Amino acid sequence: MIDFRTWIDNIEGFAGIYAFDILPDGSFSEIRLMAVNQKNIGILTRKPNAPAFYPGIPYREYWSDINFETFVYKSASTNQPLYSYVNAHGIWIKGFYLPITEPGTVSAQVDLQQNENKLRTVYCLYVLTYSKQVETDFMTQHSTEVSSAVMNISMKLHQTQNFHQAMSAAIGEIIKVCGAELCSLYTVDKTKQHCSFINQYGVQKEFLKVFSADMKRTPYEIAEQWEKDLDGSDCLLLDDLHVVKERDPVWYDSLCRYGIKNIILYAVRMNQALVGFIWAANFDASKMMQTKEILEITTFLIGAVIANHQLVSRLEVMSRTDALTQLSNRNAMNERLEKLTSDEVPLPAVMGVAFADLNGLKAVNDTEGHDAGDRLISKAASLLKIAFGDYEIYRAGGDEFVILCPDITEEKFINQVAQLHTLTENTPDVSFAVGTVWVTGQYDISTAMQIADERMYVDKEEYYRQHPEKKKRT
Repeated sequence: MIDFRTWIDNIEGFAGIYAFDILPDGSFSEIRLMAVNQKNIGILTRKPNAPAFYPGIPYREYWSDINFETFVYKSASTNQPLYSYVNAHGIWIKGFYLPITEPGTVSAQVDLQQNENKLRTVYCLYVLTYSKQVETDFMTQHSTEVSSAVMNISMKLHQTQNFHQAMSAAIGEIIKVCGAELCSLYTVDKTKQHCSFINQYGVQKEFLKVFSADMKRTPYEIAEQWEKDLDGSDCLLLDDLHVVKERDPVWYDSLCRYGIKNIILYAVRMNQALVGFIWAANFDASKMMQTKEILEITTFLIGAVIANHQLVSRLEVMSRTDALTQLSNRNAMNERLEKLTSDEVPLPAVMGVAFADLNGLKAVNDTEGHDAGDRLISKAASLLKIAFGDYEIYRAGGDEFVILCPDITEEKFINQVAQLHTLTENTPDVSFAVGTVWVTGQYDISTAMQIADERMYVDKEEYYRQHPEKKKRT
């Protein structure tokens, strides 16, 4: 057995020499690990239940990474140096794949073996370094063709501020790069456990329903399973589906039903957090290495755009949502009223308006504390959601709520208000003063709200006349 150890021990970084046989029919044997330097042997021996190293041990005794194996096969079999910079296993990995010959072997001898079409053994030196944070300088070390493709995708991402339109345009460019029949972006918001499906034609809500139903998984469960399918790697680039069949038979069956022959699944991450996947099918397998290079960079760019979109969306929700009750807040109510009064949106033909003011909150805060008052507000909000869940409910102030019911019949509006009264009658610690108005025709929304507000105060005065001990103002 050839001793490669001395040859690679002085290499900086984590170095290993890998070998495999090219059989007479052109197929490859499994990859064998021939030598590792001192840094790398430390990594191997830290793996739980790792076998003792010996030259020629099967690589899969330690790891199983389809993308790494593809690069080793490609580099050694074509005598082509390769480079990758990927976000995998929670770190950023720079990998250099260098085809080599056995020490003392003359290249002409290797060429002769190849021409004689005999079994031959080829070797690849792999050297990696890693960092926890992305080093953007290493993303620029690519061919002109790859850089041009990335630039085109980046331009599509930033031609419009509309997130979905930008993503659709970028997907269109990725289809050209991959030569794929199908391609989409599958966004993942782990905070909300929400996913969306975007292709070159826009957001595909209905297809996402069909797609998830076909696998009998929720959209978020699909994302969770895909993350498991990657097995710590950044992507799966498969020119057939045998790996998918092994790792995820349910997905495999679905792919077969859709006529999928090969697949790309690339994780999109931002600061190591998963924010989506690039998914492409029936791609041009001859472009696999180039496609991987392009997507390595593209997913980083797309990840930044998705993360920013999710952050802005969360901030928008926070600015329009009451934290205690999860109802729309006063800001949201004011925005809605501004649109209704400025003709930005059509005024509904009819509108039911209700003002509901929680009775007795001051007394609860004074006698039981503000935590008890918050619990009372939350319970009151729950009753409003039950009674008016299909309509617009706003927490306008501390104990004040406004309900807008567009396009509701007068009879139904009266029934909704009656339901609220029934709910409070059966909830002894919750009482509302309620004022309502139902309007139609050429009405003024501001006047309608003023009338409902005035009626609410009349109801509140009656309540405190009957319950003077709960009067909130002396």
